[in-house]
Amino acid sequence: MAIPRPEHSVSRRSISPNALKVLYRLKDAGYQAFLVGGAVRDLLLGLTPKDFDVATNALPEEVRRLFRNCRLIGRRFRLAHVHFGSEIIEVATFRAASAPEREDAESDPDAEGEEIREPVEDSEHRAFDTRGRILRDNSYGTVEEDVWRRDFAANSLYYNIDDLSIWDFADGVADINARRLKLIGDPETRYREDPVRMLRAVRFAAKLDFTIEPDTEQPISRLAHLLDGVPPARLFDECLKLFLSGFGAKSFALLQKYGLFEHLFPQTAAAFALPPYAYAREMLERGLANTDARVLADKPVTPTFLFAILLWSAVLRELNEREAGPAPDFAQLMQACDAVLKAQQSRVAIPRRFAVPMRELLMLQPRFNRRSGVKSLSLLQHPRFRAAYDFLLLRSEVGVADPELAAWWTQVQTLPQEERVALVQARPPEPEVAAGGTVAPGRRRRRRRRGGAARS
Repeated sequence: MAIPRPEHSVSRRSISPNALKVLYRLKDAGYQAFLVGGAVRDLLLGLTPKDFDVATNALPEEVRRLFRNCRLIGRRFRLAHVHFGSEIIEVATFRAASAPEREDAESDPDAEGEEIREPVEDSEHRAFDTRGRILRDNSYGTVEEDVWRRDFAANSLYYNIDDLSIWDFADGVADINARRLKLIGDPETRYREDPVRMLRAVRFAAKLDFTIEPDTEQPISRLAHLLDGVPPARLFDECLKLFLSGFGAKSFALLQKYGLFEHLFPQTAAAFALPPYAYAREMLERGLANTDARVLADKPVTPTFLFAILLWSAVLRELNEREAGPAPDFAQLMQACDAVLKAQQSRVAIPRRFAVPMRELLMLQPRFNRRSGVKSLSLLQHPRFRAAYDFLLLRSEVGVADPELAAWWTQVQTLPQEERVALVQARPPEPEVAAGGTVAPGRRRRRRRRGGAARS
């Protein structure tokens, strides 16, 4: 169970100095203190952990008394956050062993429908809903009990600051060596307790290039519908982890494989199934690959662009269903964006600070087709120009925007102002172009026709 220091590769030199401060202060105050979870896993894999989490037998209030820079957070799980400037060390008190399987949670494993929100009290500290999902859990225990509350064996390792050994209760080291993800306990019960564990399985498999153990993998597709009952704000956070951490393309492929994507972005999944919007899947895959490359190059990424490529096909489908014609006006495009965003909020809640600029980015796409007249150059000064231009390049890559159009906007950015003005003044007026990128030939500013053709 305990792997002594000479037999493992985790060194204190690789651990955040602030995490070491927390570990040693807890130890010196007489408490048990362990570095836990993904940090230990990543250190064994030779990776640099993103976060350093600590587990202890000290209660949250006792942790707060030890650290003036500590705040207690959370209702579902009570946690202590110890702040060191921009770094936060999360400290969790050991939790008690899981309650027995509940008959009411297992009676109808394939049932769908509205979530039953009335909590079932297991103790004064813990509550489940009647589908078996944990609503509140502040039942404290020992390190031996705490391990069985963690999700995957590879994430269940404890680095003991007292003697620098690693405590391995669930053969987590063996799973790491085999590059394997295995849930601790019965997979179906664990997924019903917290359906987000299915997304975590996908995320870790994509991030670490691990395989998902067959028993852990088998229930996912059948239980994917349980994501429909997860709070949309929580799913937003999970989507950022899935798509903006450098392995978004792999995450998307696994989400589709297990039938999870359609429960996060149902409108997009429905559009992918229709031939006129089939290109949007390739566009999303390319966009995610580009985002992964930016993350690996330590360049900034934004949820605004991510959700634009995720929802673009749904917006085009909404336009078509509204019979907006081959060249919809800006009001129609805005209405379609708003309708898609409103529906999406019930699954993955996109905060206004990202939803508004995302809509602006999409609204700029038709303006790229206007290259005549000095007024067209005002687009270069728009605060969303750069993101909208990158979106245009992506549309060009998949063949739904004219490559010459993308090349023109690439060139015009490099020219002095006088040459820009001369360039646009020399161009003749251009035909209107549909939001999806299809030219409406032979027509300019004519009344739209009802029952327009499916757009590209």
